[in-house]
Amino acid sequence: MNQRKDTYRAALQRSHDVAAPRSAKSTTLHTRYVRVTIEVDPALTDELTRWTEPPVAALVRAANVLLRPLGITQDGPG
Repeated sequence: MNQRKDTYRAALQRSHDVAAPRSAKSTTLHTRYVRVTIEVDPALTDELTRWTEPPVAALVRAANVLLRPLGITQDGPG
C-alpha cells in the first residue's frame, strides 16, 4: 500500500515539473484526493459571443419597446 502511495505522489510531482506552455486558459481545482484541470479554448469566447449576441440584443430591444410607454428609461423612472 505504501509503495502505491509513493508511486502516486511521485507521478504527481513529475506532472508539476514538466509544465509545457499552453495557449488555452486553464483552471485547476485540487483537493486532497482529486485534481481536475479545466482547459478552455481561447476561441470559445468568440463562439459564445457570436451565438449569444443576437438573442441578447433582441431582448434589450424588446425591453426598451415595452418599458418606453411606462416612462421607464435606463436612467430610472421618468
